[in-house]
Amino acid sequence: MYKRCLLAVLLFLALSETNAQLPSQLAETDKKFNVFKQDFVDSLWVYYPAWATYSGYHVYDDVLQIPNENTRKKQEQYIHRTLKKMEVFDMTLLSNQNRIDFYMIRDECNAILWSNSELKEHTWNAASYNLGGLINEILSYKDYSLTKRIENISRWLKNVPAYYEAAKINLKDPVYEYAKLATEQSGGVLAMFDAITDSVKFSSVSAQHSNAIHKEIASAKKAAEAFYKWVESELIPLSSGVDSRTFRLGKNLYEKKFAHSIHSEYSASEIYQKALMRKDELHYKMSKIAIELWPKYFGEQLKPLDEMVIVRKVLEAISKNHVHRDSFIVSIKKQIPELETFVKEKNLLFLDPNKPLIVRETPEYMRGVAGASISAPGPYNPNAETYYNVTPLTHYTETQAESYLREYNHYVLQILNIHEAIPGHYTQLVYSNKAPSIIKSLFGNGAMVEGWAVYTELMMLENGYGNNEPEMWLMYYKWHLRSVCNTILDYHVHVLNMPEKDGIYFLTSQAFQEETEAKGKWKRATLSSVQLCSYYTGYYEIYALREELKKKMGNQFNLKQFHEDFLSYGSAPVKYIKEMMFFKVEESNQKKKK
Repeated sequence: MYKRCLLAVLLFLALSETNAQLPSQLAETDKKFNVFKQDFVDSLWVYYPAWATYSGYHVYDDVLQIPNENTRKKQEQYIHRTLKKMEVFDMTLLSNQNRIDFYMIRDECNAILWSNSELKEHTWNAASYNLGGLINEILSYKDYSLTKRIENISRWLKNVPAYYEAAKINLKDPVYEYAKLATEQSGGVLAMFDAITDSVKFSSVSAQHSNAIHKEIASAKKAAEAFYKWVESELIPLSSGVDSRTFRLGKNLYEKKFAHSIHSEYSASEIYQKALMRKDELHYKMSKIAIELWPKYFGEQLKPLDEMVIVRKVLEAISKNHVHRDSFIVSIKKQIPELETFVKEKNLLFLDPNKPLIVRETPEYMRGVAGASISAPGPYNPNAETYYNVTPLTHYTETQAESYLREYNHYVLQILNIHEAIPGHYTQLVYSNKAPSIIKSLFGNGAMVEGWAVYTELMMLENGYGNNEPEMWLMYYKWHLRSVCNTILDYHVHVLNMPEKDGIYFLTSQAFQEETEAKGKWKRATLSSVQLCSYYTGYYEIYALREELKKKMGNQFNLKQFHEDFLSYGSAPVKYIKEMMFFKVEESNQKKKK
């Protein structure tokens, strides 16, 4: 704590020094840094064309990079050159917005170097070679005519066989869970090659060119099929051995990945300890509400002695109130405008009426990890459609569907929509694409993004959403336990080697999750690392920032202004946003004293 306070003082002094510089010096340095940023981004896409496409920059849609050692070496050399160029900039002569951009470029470069040299995911994650999403991005870019898209994909297809050959060479140390995921997603990937064939039919390419493209599609699809057969026949058996690589990162890699991915004021172990304390706090609050609700749902029936059993029974009773499996997506569509109305009536945040949100079934190539997600346009294509992806329950048995729907019951479904849509992910991403710098959009911080979504759940209830029904609060606390227990589970799994049966028991007994949901979360923990910590870490830092500012500003604090100021910095790490927001308050206080 002492170190953090000292850093805050030093930061204020540094920022104050910045403020004391001559305006001409500041303007000149900012001007040079802005040129550097643009050059950096322009060259970044040359070395990372797929990243460019996913970001909405479609100049390199016809380039499929071969993921071999030569490519990685060139990328690393470029990153080292970038870091060297950054040494010339005096931090005290950069504006606040550019200071954050400096931090984020530096952090991203260091993360790339660390990932290539230590994490080496390209050697063990077979699922990382999924081309389905990239094909979809190229084909669906409507600013290009269909014919131009087909021409781009035609050139892109030529490298597909070499791409998969490089993937096979890279995968020297495969992890079973990722190899299995690759085969599960293979059907969706192969279907995307068929989608190219369908698109060619509706384009205006010549018959001769069409025949050539069909040959390229056939060759590419054959290479993809061969790759997935190889994964099935060779990689999965290889990764199933006693001495094969585990999906668990271990403490050393986990702490480093946390630092490079989350960019928190805290270490992974510190956040883990905070999550343990929060879990106990939530259990206490839940038991109080459950005891209050017991007579409503169980009448004169004697309460169990164990308060956690009382909580579980009341949760189970409330969870019976849910939609039919066939109405799941329809119900979500209905709730979106209701959330918009509440946010506007309570004056919590400005919502851009020109940014529509479209609810759709999750595309097949994206299925297998999360049940709901947001696909937002990149900074280069801010006018593109934003999708709320919801996976239909058609693949579940009746028993599995009932378990899933009890998890996403009448109350939780509303909280899910707050988190994923309004004013959570969807709203934040719209603001992010309006941020004054493309850097903050391109290098968006996952903990800030997820933390904002988790923060809005509580914020909405604090402002009266759900009419303060005890059922809503109880279900919110249960839902919030997900974020808390995500962090605990991830740390247990990757650092403390928790076995699957203990993980499932932890989620069902401590987080009150249904078994189907718990198994899904376990699978997610095996197919990712650190990302599950982003929810609680970001929430903790955002909520703490709000409370600190309320204390500092007193009656001057305005919730709507806080939200809009916070989001105005784009998807930057919370610790950097905090620096700038605190400086604004201190600067305002200094002016009042003069």
